[in-house]
Amino acid sequence: MSGMEHSMNRETVGRFAPTPSGRLHLGNLLCCLLAYLSARSKGGKFLLRIEDLDVPRCPKRLSDQCIEDLRFLGFDWDEEPLFQSERTAIYQKYFDTLTSLSLVYPCFCTRAQLHAAIAPNLGDREPVYSRACANLSAEEIAERARTRRPAMRMRVPDEVISFTDGHFGPVSENLARDCGDYIIRRSDGLFGYQLAVVIDDALSGVSEIVRGRDILFSTPRQMHLQKTLGFASPDYYHIPLLMDSHGRRLAKRDKDLDLTALAKAMTAEQILGMLAFSAGVIPENRPADLSELVRIFDWKNISREDIRLAYTPQAAP
Repeated sequence: MSGMEHSMNRETVGRFAPTPSGRLHLGNLLCCLLAYLSARSKGGKFLLRIEDLDVPRCPKRLSDQCIEDLRFLGFDWDEEPLFQSERTAIYQKYFDTLTSLSLVYPCFCTRAQLHAAIAPNLGDREPVYSRACANLSAEEIAERARTRRPAMRMRVPDEVISFTDGHFGPVSENLARDCGDYIIRRSDGLFGYQLAVVIDDALSGVSEIVRGRDILFSTPRQMHLQKTLGFASPDYYHIPLLMDSHGRRLAKRDKDLDLTALAKAMTAEQILGMLAFSAGVIPENRPADLSELVRIFDWKNISREDIRLAYTPQAAP
């Protein structure tokens, strides 16, 4: 089913799902902005999910700060925020389902062994797994488990997954060659990103996902996991990465471009207008609020190239 057919047959439910391991920066906020505008411009719902599975890296104070930052900018959502740290039992249920289907196996490989692989994964810049642990005997598993707790991997078939991204167009990936068996539970017991997001999106009724192009090639494996668990696949829109004025990708390390600094230098409307102009939502760099941006939003105006931020800290008023 095409993205257009999806949109015609179901209510649009979008979401923003930040990982609160630091203060929100402009790359996060651009993703939130475009997800919000896309869903609201279609008359749809918008949800907030806090991806705080790794509790030591994502303390509650940062989750609270994230919510406060979004409210400062005027974002709203239609349900109470969902916290992944509170959903372990739900993930376990679906993990057990996959285990019962003989699709999960323990992996004892170290990080160094994994990165010694030859083939890089295009999406996550991780090596395609060699399946070194895919066919261990029960005796071998017991012996290795004495000295190392395993991660758990999802078996993938030699199958091509294709979809049409709402922004970038056709995408295809051979799961075995381009992705490989991937981790759905880490060696420390935390459930993996791929499993958690698929379950949360499905159970929340998310029908449209807007996120960065850097994880475009995670989508086929998530679609395979959705099919395996009996979930419908949402429509996907992957957006270009946000760069600073010098062409460097923004990240949490850029403290002068997170909201701690920006809220001191700019109003909420100035921040939103700057982001909207940088992405192509509006033709000039001026203050704007969300209600205006929703009315004029059109994916056809959004850049397909890396987005240069129309701001430098030195130019702050």
